[in-house]
Amino acid sequence: MNAHLHAHRAVLGAALAAGFAALCLGTPAVAQDTFTKDKLAAGTLRATYIATNPVQAFIDAKTGEVRGPGADLARDIASHLGVPVKIAGVAGPAGVIDSIKKGEADIGFLAFDPQRAAEVDFSQVYALAQNTYMVPANSVIRAVADIDRAGTKVGVTERDAADLFLTRALKAADLKRNATGSLETAAKWLADGTVDAYGTNRQRLTELATKNPGYRLLPDNFYGVEQSVVAAKGNKALIEFVNGVIDEARSSGAIARSIENAGLLGVDVAPAKK
Repeated sequence: MNAHLHAHRAVLGAALAAGFAALCLGTPAVAQDTFTKDKLAAGTLRATYIATNPVQAFIDAKTGEVRGPGADLARDIASHLGVPVKIAGVAGPAGVIDSIKKGEADIGFLAFDPQRAAEVDFSQVYALAQNTYMVPANSVIRAVADIDRAGTKVGVTERDAADLFLTRALKAADLKRNATGSLETAAKWLADGTVDAYGTNRQRLTELATKNPGYRLLPDNFYGVEQSVVAAKGNKALIEFVNGVIDEARSSGAIARSIENAGLLGVDVAPAKK
């Protein structure tokens, strides 16, 4: 066996050993070359999510712990980096974007939209949150196809993914935007006729219907909102690292378990991007 072949096998063996070690540690393949913990300004992974959106994360009333798919994913990312994590809820999508742009957070959880992509960079999608409408029980509206008609008033959380989508999609119905995103406001609007329907994710509407008898959810959905991780514009290294963690969490079933453990409705694991 010649010296060249010996050298080639030695290099190949070293590469395989490194790859096996990374696999055993659960480290994303891109991690070693793209992002390391010393690039975190605070030495801690700081993550923000929309405080009123349980599809991302929520505070457990009994333990005070932040739970949900977003919280689990943030902890997973921090674990891969070998750093502590701090997870905080903020006011709406604008709060998540502002926390990133001001350097108060390293990552955030946000639904993808082209307008937002001009302000922050997005990871691949890790989950799909199905959106539908709630209507009064006696409403003539029976399906999503009944919504976009002249004279129909649709409530939506301002700057939410549903707002951005419906602004583009609805041609005849009128949108009324809820600046706070409060479910109490949504219930009031439906009760007093301010709106004929209110659109947001199934999880939030199911919670609203449970507390407010006399309403019903439509059986179909108008939009599967793409839940992603965001980082500051141009931070390609961090986004690539996050994508590696998401790939691993998807294939291991961790994202599916997070959704199930949180008791979320109408939320699906996003398929791997081909």
